[in-house]
Amino acid sequence: MRNFLSKLAAGLRHFMLGRYGTDKLNMTILGVGVICSVLVMFVRLPVLDLALTVLAYGLMIWAIFRMFSRNTYKRYQENRKYLRFLERLKDREHRYFECPRCRQPVRVPRGKGKISITCPKCKEKFVKKT
Repeated sequence: MRNFLSKLAAGLRHFMLGRYGTDKLNMTILGVGVICSVLVMFVRLPVLDLALTVLAYGLMIWAIFRMFSRNTYKRYQENRKYLRFLERLKDREHRYFECPRCRQPVRVPRGKGKISITCPKCKEKFVKKT
């Protein structure tokens, strides 16, 4: 039995070589999918039940696709954008604006009123209310 399990583990490791695996975004997608599938048990409206079921299965399939993907660079970039989004949600002391010329994100302190912002990349000046 041990020999079989060790061969199975080696086969799984070989299968996952070069594949992305899991990350924080994947765990969030799976978590939302599980929550949707649990909500299906309590919903009695057929249309909402169907929509939640399709959403739950879609999210779980998406998470599995990301986990087995061989395009690791693209999955890494997706996770990086998600983590940056979460960090911005947690940052209550700053506001984020995009430069109108180059689309560079610029962080400025909250509560300063109307201020002139200079883009660090292209030196474009624009006025925004914080």
